[in-house]
Amino acid sequence: MTPQLQQAIKLLQLSRLELVDMIQQEMEINPALEESIDHTIEELTPEEQELIKPEPLHTEEVKIDEKIKNDTDWENYIDEYNSAGRSQFEFEGKEAPKYESFIASKQSLEDHLLWQLLMAMPSPEEEEIGSQIIGNLNKDGYLTSSVEEIAEASGKTLDQVEDVLFLLQSFDPVGVCARDLSECLLIQAKYLGLKDKIVIEIIKSHITHLENKNYKAISKALKISLKAVITAVNIIQGFEPKPGRPFNDDEPHYIVPDIYVYKHENKYVIMLNDDGVPRLRINPYYKKAISRGETIPSQTKNYLQEKMRSATWLIKSIHQRQKTIYNVMESIVKFQKDFFDKGIAYLKPMVLRDMAQDINMHESTVSRVTTNKYAYTPQGIFELKYFFNSSINRIHGSAIASASVMEKIKRIIDSEDPKRPYSDEKLVEILKESNIDIARRTIAKYREIMRVLPSNKRKQY
Repeated sequence: MTPQLQQAIKLLQLSRLELVDMIQQEMEINPALEESIDHTIEELTPEEQELIKPEPLHTEEVKIDEKIKNDTDWENYIDEYNSAGRSQFEFEGKEAPKYESFIASKQSLEDHLLWQLLMAMPSPEEEEIGSQIIGNLNKDGYLTSSVEEIAEASGKTLDQVEDVLFLLQSFDPVGVCARDLSECLLIQAKYLGLKDKIVIEIIKSHITHLENKNYKAISKALKISLKAVITAVNIIQGFEPKPGRPFNDDEPHYIVPDIYVYKHENKYVIMLNDDGVPRLRINPYYKKAISRGETIPSQTKNYLQEKMRSATWLIKSIHQRQKTIYNVMESIVKFQKDFFDKGIAYLKPMVLRDMAQDINMHESTVSRVTTNKYAYTPQGIFELKYFFNSSINRIHGSAIASASVMEKIKRIIDSEDPKRPYSDEKLVEILKESNIDIARRTIAKYREIMRVLPSNKRKQY
């Protein structure tokens, strides 16, 4: 594969933002490549340019004809305009303050804990141990290293590390620096002053049954009523299992669609999002210098010709990329018209081979085009890969797309009785009544994809 072909293939799988970055980089290293800006005056003949030249501006001398009156009260004038008040100063070349300077940066969990540690006025040894502990916390606020490892790394005794850890566990947020979920919940129970023995015992000895909602096993082990267990569980559910959550610095990622699909007069119109993508052209100065055959050293001429060929190929590749994306989206609209009209439930099974045959391209090309590309549709924003689904057989009639089946499963679970959630076997029976033939293990797989818990963990008391 030639470098030019490799570049063309790479362009296909770039998102719009990645394409903009790549173009900017190419413009920096290739002098023959520049952004196209329409200059109407350059397209006119010299005679026409002379006609539209503006008249030279003649600045007339400013004359002051009015004479100063002798009866002006200068003392009052000076007193009035020298009084304190608002003043506005303008400086040429002064940059406006950046927007980011008005946004307060979010404090990290590490900074928050270090601040509290220093406020406790620790000794140098305690500060060193505390910094080691805080540095070994994960984003949820749990200690990921053992006390023995921290003692070895800091060169301190186990008792010293335990004492500092006990101090840090009293800091805000409550439950931080715990070594596991059980210790985290116990710290919170102690902070709230809870003396309920059932709550403490469940956290200490039955955390696994609590996670699996096996309340009957807890009732049997503690020899108490199920009602008492549920009351204690409701208290525990008010605790925070991830104390570091408020300090999580994960920022939302906003999706900018690469393609827009609108419905206009019963037809779908496809528009590519070229916002921010520079329109490229060959630098006319170098182009004319080569075409006129000007005297240029051979080494320089070879360099310019190479850069012009590279720029031409890039421009051609970008145009081909846009055309291919348009063709793929046009084919998707044709295959999935019912989806665009009625919604996810009407999504049809489709594989890359179907699309490749329709637009007369290789499957690998279609795969690259649909990677990291998003389309805005009347049904929402979807990745192009979303429209390619495996088929699920119906008992009678044509197959249905797997995404449609997942959506149907989600709706069934959303409408179930929280006290009697549907098992996977029951979901198989319900889907069969809807003419969908699916195995139990497939439903379990779809649940995991949708992050839906099994029925025993969905049950509410």
